[in-house]
Amino acid sequence: MAVQTVATTTDSADTVDLGPASALACRECGERFALGPIFACEACFGPLEVAYDLPSGDPEDLRKRIESGPENIWRYAPLLPVPADVASKPNLNPGFTKLVQADNLARELGVTGGLWVKDDSGNPTHSFKDRVVAQAIEAARAFGFTTLSCSSTGNLAGAVGAAAARAGFRSCVFIPHDLEQGKVVMAAVYGGELVGIEGNYDDVNRFCSELIGDPAGEGWGFVNVNLRPYYAEGSKTLAYEICEQLGWRLPDQIVIPIASGSQLTKIDKGLKELVELGLVEDRPYKIFGAQAEGCSPVSAAFKAGHDVVRPQKPDTIAKSLAIGNPADGPYVLDICRRTGGAVEDVTDEEIVDAIKLLARTEGIFTETAGGTTLGVAKKLIEAGVIDPSLTTVVVNTGDGLKTLDAVAPTTGMSAVIRPNLDSFREAGLA
Repeated sequence: MAVQTVATTTDSADTVDLGPASALACRECGERFALGPIFACEACFGPLEVAYDLPSGDPEDLRKRIESGPENIWRYAPLLPVPADVASKPNLNPGFTKLVQADNLARELGVTGGLWVKDDSGNPTHSFKDRVVAQAIEAARAFGFTTLSCSSTGNLAGAVGAAAARAGFRSCVFIPHDLEQGKVVMAAVYGGELVGIEGNYDDVNRFCSELIGDPAGEGWGFVNVNLRPYYAEGSKTLAYEICEQLGWRLPDQIVIPIASGSQLTKIDKGLKELVELGLVEDRPYKIFGAQAEGCSPVSAAFKAGHDVVRPQKPDTIAKSLAIGNPADGPYVLDICRRTGGAVEDVTDEEIVDAIKLLARTEGIFTETAGGTTLGVAKKLIEAGVIDPSLTTVVVNTGDGLKTLDAVAPTTGMSAVIRPNLDSFREAGLA
């Protein structure tokens, strides 16, 4: 893979305005680089992430500043790699989605300490990917890119297409050729170029990495490759919102789906930042990761006690989580072990059952990723791994209308009757 590099620095780049972002820092060796479209350390090839000069001063003043901000992710602009005037720029303005107190579901699962569903299906393209793309758009503007691109299992393709259309970028996104039709349509409708790659997501991602190093990719910002350090920071806003919506307190337990693993690692980063800033009380929390059995390399490593994640070939209905070689897998293991959490997986049948359970109890129709997350939460509650007496948050990352095929075979009309009362009664509906 070709790695783009820039000069090493200890301070922020003078010509790039990304708010409190001061540099890129290697997660492995700590080497720092100027803000730029790079994603790997030139010293050790470790992943880069954004380093900040975070606000200092009275936490109460910062809390009031956030609460007076717009009802989207830009209320947290002082904590994100975006310019101060980000809210005035053309963007889909995702975020501040509902934190649903799921009392009916809690009773069904025997949870007494409070159960919430963070429902990110309410974002503009109906998945959490709108958050990360919104961050990437600002980095693309700062670095002068003209084309926005990505490798995607579906939701990201739609989010990039929509955000690019709104912001005036050309878009060209790449997906596995056999993706769910609902996600294909949603990614294509925004008018950008949608390209199917013969193979799975890992094949798509490898192709995009090659394109970045080729002259044909000049001027292209790949949100989850050369813009990945900025893109990934969008997931922190889930942590910020959950804590604010809980009354500025940490949840005791949180269950998060694992695809690349980036969302889980950034939620943990967001929680730690809130503690560092004094916005929430510092107390223990546990993070749990959820995978589908048909693509569960991180779960397998966790159960085996390994630090290395061995790639798998995906075979599951949860295609948005079907990344057989997750980039952040080792960091997910570290976080779940450090916090006292776990990584678990569920079968496709359990995923469908969980989708129906959430719909039946709370009126939330989740896609297969959400079914995976709730299925794992249910499994861990029943096993006594998740404490039902503590505050628990389950993250729903997308809308079930995108994965209708998963539930269609076992869902449909209760009856077909003639248009009269006798037929109604004969069907046992009275």
